[in-house]
Amino acid sequence: MEFQDELKARMQHVNAVLADYLPKESGFQKTLLSAMNYSVEAGGKRIRPIMMECTYQMFGGTDSKAGPFMAAMEMIHNSSLIHDDLPALDNDDMRRGRKTTHKEYGEAMAILAGDALLNYAYETACRAFETASGKQLERTAKALQILSAKSGIHGMLGGQSCDVECEGRALTERMVEFINGHKTAALIEASLMIGAVLAGAGDEEVGILESVGHKIGLAFQIRDDILDLTGSELELGKPIGSDVRNKKTTFVSLFGVPAGKARVERLSSQALEEFDRLGVRHEFLRMLLEELATRRR
Repeated sequence: MEFQDELKARMQHVNAVLADYLPKESGFQKTLLSAMNYSVEAGGKRIRPIMMECTYQMFGGTDSKAGPFMAAMEMIHNSSLIHDDLPALDNDDMRRGRKTTHKEYGEAMAILAGDALLNYAYETACRAFETASGKQLERTAKALQILSAKSGIHGMLGGQSCDVECEGRALTERMVEFINGHKTAALIEASLMIGAVLAGAGDEEVGILESVGHKIGLAFQIRDDILDLTGSELELGKPIGSDVRNKKTTFVSLFGVPAGKARVERLSSQALEEFDRLGVRHEFLRMLLEELATRRR
C-alpha cells in the first residue's frame, strides 16, 4: 500500500476509534458535549494516535488495547487547540477550515469544552483498565503515568505557559527550544512511548522512542513556524501570520527560513538514525516520521 493510502486508512481507523469514545450529546450539559465533539470531529491528521498504534504494533501488539489511549491523546491535543485559539491566547477565528470553537459556541463554553476534553481524556484512558489483567495492568498504569506527565506542567501545559508569558518578549534560542520541546514535542514523545509500553517494550527502547519523539517534535514545530510565514490560509485551513501578529519569537524569527529548514532536516535525520537503532522496524511509521518534516500543511 502506498504511504498516502495507508495514512488515509489509518486516519479513518482513528476516527472510528474516536467515535466509540466521544461522549453522547444529551442531558442538560448537551451544549458542552457538543462543543467538545465539535473540535475533535473537525478533522485533523490524527498523527499522535496513529504514532501510538504504530509503536504498539511494532512491538507485537495485535489487539485494540491501545484504543482508549489513542482516543485520549487526540482529546488532549484538541483541548490544547481550543484554548490556543481563544482571544486571550492566539485569537484565531478559523481552525481546520471552519470556525474555531469559541467562535461557534462562545468563549465561556469554549473554555469549558477545553477543560472537559482534558479531563475526559483521562477518564477515557482509564477505561483501558477494564480489560487489562496480569502484566497488562502494570503496562497500563505506566502508560497513564506517561500520558499525565507529558500533558501536564512538566510537558505540554508547562510549555504553553511559557509561550503565553513570553509573548511579545525577545527570547533566546534556548527558551524557544524549551517551549517547542514541551508545548509540541511532549505529546509526540508520549504517543510513541505509550504504544511501546502497552506492547511490553523495554525501558531502553522506550527511551529511544522518547528521544526520537523529542527531535521530531522540535522539527515539526519549526516546520509549522515556516508554514505560518510561507503557507496559504487555503492550504493550512487556518489564518497565517499569527506568530508575527502575536509578536512571538520562534526559531524562524530568530534565524530565518533557510536556517529553519536546515535545522528541520538535521533534527529529522538524527531522529531517523535513532529510530533505526531499534531492534524492530515499522516502515510506515518511519515514513511518517520523515513526512512530518517535509509536510506542506
